[in-house]
Amino acid sequence: MLYGRSSEQTDIERLLAEARAGQSGALVIRGQAGIGKSALLRYAATRAEDMRVLRGVGIESEAELPFAALHLLLRTGLDRIRALPDAQAAALSGALGLGDIAPENRFLVGLATLSLLSELAEDGALLCLIDDAQWFDRASIDALVFAARRLEAEGVVMIFAARAGFHAAGLPELRLGGLDSAAAAALLPADLPPQVRERLIEESDGNPLALVELPAALTAEQRAGRLSPVGAMPVADRVREAFQRQIAALSEPARTALLIAAADGSGELETVAAAGASLQGLESAERSRLIEIRGTTIGFRHPLIRSAAYQSAPVTRRLAVHRALADALTGSAAVDAADRRAWHLAAAVLGSDEGVARELGEAAERARTRSGYAASAAAYERAAELTADPVRRSGRLAAASLAASDAGLMGRAAALADRVTSDVDDPDVITALIQVRAHREFELGTPLAAGRIILDGVPRVAARSSEWATWLLVETVRCAWFAGDARLAEEAAASLRALPETGSPLVSGALGLTRLLSGDIEEGARFMGEAVDGHALAGLGVPGLTFTASLCLPLGRAVHYEEITGQIVAECQKSGMIGWLAFAFQDHGLAQGWLCRYGEARAALDAGLRLAVDLGHEHRVSHLMCSLGWVLAHQGDVERCRATAEEGIARADGQGQALAAAIGRWALGLLELGLGRPDAALRQLEAISLTGIAVLSAADQVEAAVRAGRPERAKEPLARYLAWARHVRQPSPNAIALRCRALVEGDEAHFAHAVRCHEAAGQPYEQARTRLAYGEWLRRARRRADARSQLRGALEIFDRLGAEPWAERARVELRATGDVPAAPRKADDPLSVLTPRERQVVRLAANGASNRDIAAQLFLSPRTVGYHLYKAFPKLGITSRSQLATVARSSRVPD
Repeated sequence: MLYGRSSEQTDIERLLAEARAGQSGALVIRGQAGIGKSALLRYAATRAEDMRVLRGVGIESEAELPFAALHLLLRTGLDRIRALPDAQAAALSGALGLGDIAPENRFLVGLATLSLLSELAEDGALLCLIDDAQWFDRASIDALVFAARRLEAEGVVMIFAARAGFHAAGLPELRLGGLDSAAAAALLPADLPPQVRERLIEESDGNPLALVELPAALTAEQRAGRLSPVGAMPVADRVREAFQRQIAALSEPARTALLIAAADGSGELETVAAAGASLQGLESAERSRLIEIRGTTIGFRHPLIRSAAYQSAPVTRRLAVHRALADALTGSAAVDAADRRAWHLAAAVLGSDEGVARELGEAAERARTRSGYAASAAAYERAAELTADPVRRSGRLAAASLAASDAGLMGRAAALADRVTSDVDDPDVITALIQVRAHREFELGTPLAAGRIILDGVPRVAARSSEWATWLLVETVRCAWFAGDARLAEEAAASLRALPETGSPLVSGALGLTRLLSGDIEEGARFMGEAVDGHALAGLGVPGLTFTASLCLPLGRAVHYEEITGQIVAECQKSGMIGWLAFAFQDHGLAQGWLCRYGEARAALDAGLRLAVDLGHEHRVSHLMCSLGWVLAHQGDVERCRATAEEGIARADGQGQALAAAIGRWALGLLELGLGRPDAALRQLEAISLTGIAVLSAADQVEAAVRAGRPERAKEPLARYLAWARHVRQPSPNAIALRCRALVEGDEAHFAHAVRCHEAAGQPYEQARTRLAYGEWLRRARRRADARSQLRGALEIFDRLGAEPWAERARVELRATGDVPAAPRKADDPLSVLTPRERQVVRLAANGASNRDIAAQLFLSPRTVGYHLYKAFPKLGITSRSQLATVARSSRVPD
């Protein structure tokens, strides 16, 4: 029976009931040692008698073994791995040491975990209980939290119990405090004197474990109340001392057995016995309720018992036990035996030992090939500590730094990189270390400082590799582009020109961006155009393609932008490059929004935002928020646009992200312009720094100035936009440039020419704005019949796109001509009734993708995909999957 936890029990009951109804949920229970977290997990298990239950317990000594905890949790369901998509099955099998193919990315293992849990839930609701999650290895936590954040409609519940040190941002949390006085009193023995009971309740601070264990540790005098029952120590320390007194009262064989079991951590009876634990000693410890033996597995009744057993032993005995455990694991056929042996040897060593360091290095490599990057970093770092040779030590520290970077532990990666001396001579390693330092600065500091770190490190690389130096300088220009800093870009460009020619198209792109930042639009457009030509893209990997795609924005090449970013998204999804996928979703979302495919744009940007949060890419979060605000502004989603863009701008300004902040301010200016507030729009648009975005947003700045009655403030942005449109030579910029001239000069010929140019531009939103502006001009000229034709055309497009503020403005103008406009509609878009996620799923299903294929692309479980289709069918008025293609084809609105 649980005392004082009725509300927590209700929360658990609700999660279980929802799982039985097909909905999923996750919960993190936090609290200090002994507060009752494990008791709530046991309660959940007892209430889930009709559900399948998976259990995993974190063990401190196994925190550096990659995917050890995930294997423990999933071990009873691993026979279903074959049901997963091939790439996921291979990734999960490789991560768990069950296959030869290593996962290419740790988050692909998370997706496979989600799919496996969904597969196991096909037989009925599933409950996953994860205790002491703070001691799970990082690779396992990454996979489990990734899966937990994406639970939707699988019928899966995941409950984590953890102390401090477990990070699971985005998951619901339940923080346990101490029991109230009544509940605390109910746990104490009834025969204690009142004064002792009161003191125990006070000193235990309501901690259930302390209330149960401390009375048993009292002496006769303490129980009688003649001495203070406890000392002035934290609850965990008091309980640990109580356990240590119990252990001290045991026989020598029992104490030895407990020490070996505590040092081992695996719970394998065979290994503990082989290391010297006697069965009689283990039986004695079990009779004392310190451990539990189930079959061939040993478990401590509470983690503090393990801690007490280990810490109460002298250091010489601990060293000897670790050596004995290493010997016991020699020749073991267990998947992780070699790794555990290496760590036990390391724990038994004082000072340097090249042999043990070499074994730890091998363990680090095994972890790396299974995407256990955090474990790899820890092993390399410990190997470096055991290494006497300074050159070899630096090499191992460098390897630790790179592994930590791959694990997303940027602070630790940078700290390790700073410990590497100049002895390292490999250009690949030097380049990687520079990128580690720069990446950390980019995420935690500013792009400008990150670019400076790269630029300062280039001379050392250039002396060894022109190719690597070229790439680093391109990265420097990219940092300058994000920071809006022309001076840094110019320095990097000068160094690029001084290097031997490598033939990389990225050089032209970097030189073009530099010229654009310096205000030379003509040369900037010329160089960037060379970089994005089709033949120049051949052979580029995802990083190079991502850089090239970003050039399409200042070149005004919307279709090309969408094609390249779509290719990048597909490649990242195929290969599991989750870190790059957040970038890809951002660029693809902007491209889709540029082409007025707002549903797909929102879905891509939302997906990118979730990934960026998962990865801890703070700067990417800012950029995605500002980009999402820009898309929302087109449709006039006032509240969400304003909240998203304002938060994104605040973050970006604090991070020196000039490019992101410019997109956010463009979003707010566009929103105000659509709402008919030109003065507010002009304030936002004039605040945009002179980045590449300043040329794209200049057209809106012109319109805001004219509509605000400030034509003199339209001259500079008009000149800026006309120059840009002239040099990029794209249909839509040309049409918009004519609209801007018409607004400023009041020349009807420019309006008429702009309308004709839009026919070939493929950007209906801008076409509608031009027709609206032309219709307004015609109405003011008292040419009502001509005005109606333009305004009706504008209204039809705005309605179809869901651009509500702009559509309302067109209606107001039509009414002023004496016309009666139709009510808001989206008759040409039957998919408009769907949510962005449902729309995305329906589009893929309509193209013939299976639920599993869709799940793999969207990082969902197949059951969640099925749930979205189940919700979409009645909205679309269909009953079968075969009807989806017809409905999707009838939608004339691009997503």
